[in-house]
Amino acid sequence: MQFKGSDTYVATTDLQIAVNAAITLQRPLLIKGEPGTGKTMLAEEVANALGKPLLRWHIKSTTKAQQGLYEYDAVSRLRDSQLGDERVQDIGNYISKGMLWQAFCADEQVVLLIDEIDKADIEFPNDLLVELDQMEFSVYETGEVVKAIHRPIIIITSNNEKELPDAFLRRCFFHYIQFPDRDTMQQIVDVHYPDLHTELVKEALDIFFDIRSVNGLKKKPSTSEVIDWLKLLMADNISLEVLRNADSTNAIPPLHGALLKNEQDVHMLERLAFMSRRKKR
Repeated sequence: MQFKGSDTYVATTDLQIAVNAAITLQRPLLIKGEPGTGKTMLAEEVANALGKPLLRWHIKSTTKAQQGLYEYDAVSRLRDSQLGDERVQDIGNYISKGMLWQAFCADEQVVLLIDEIDKADIEFPNDLLVELDQMEFSVYETGEVVKAIHRPIIIITSNNEKELPDAFLRRCFFHYIQFPDRDTMQQIVDVHYPDLHTELVKEALDIFFDIRSVNGLKKKPSTSEVIDWLKLLMADNISLEVLRNADSTNAIPPLHGALLKNEQDVHMLERLAFMSRRKKR
């Protein structure tokens, strides 16, 4: 099995090497990078390219590692016992399988996405060390040992919101997705909008990278945001001339809400545009 990207996902050579190395080593692939650089989409594309089912475990601040294994509903069992329900005789009726359990017992190898692991508590990664390393865990309530029939391909994403424990990092193959350069970004745009006018794309990307180069932005626009912006430009039939217009009524790009996500960054670009016009007088 070799991942080489796809018709809908531009994977750099370094990223392809990282994915294939993690598969060869049978270790989780830990992916970091700016939000919007395609970390989550990578798992979908790996699954599609290799013909594997995809299981998604989206992590929240309240997510516990145990939920990825299983959850035991003791309250429902107690209630049913009070009502005389015969289901209480089988404790398995009150155990729901988590994503790791589903991945372990699947009839074929699956791709398991553990998305945004850094959103959870700092102990979350440590609580999964044995399960990710040994590919097995015990169900305390039944005494059952769950072992992976087929070792899943595990892709873990992080936005770097908090540091991950060293013991966890040691068990992963790590790759940082660098922000695409101009040529790579052109390829990404071509994948999404192959029929878009070349000059319009060039002007739009010039504006996009100019904005990203501004020092002091609270949030730089990402890959997914420039794709959204181009979609809006096409939907509103924004012409090349409008994009090139630099008069006082167009201090910042049209439909800039797709690129700029807070008022501080909008005000900063407006001030920079105003100062630039004054210098030209």
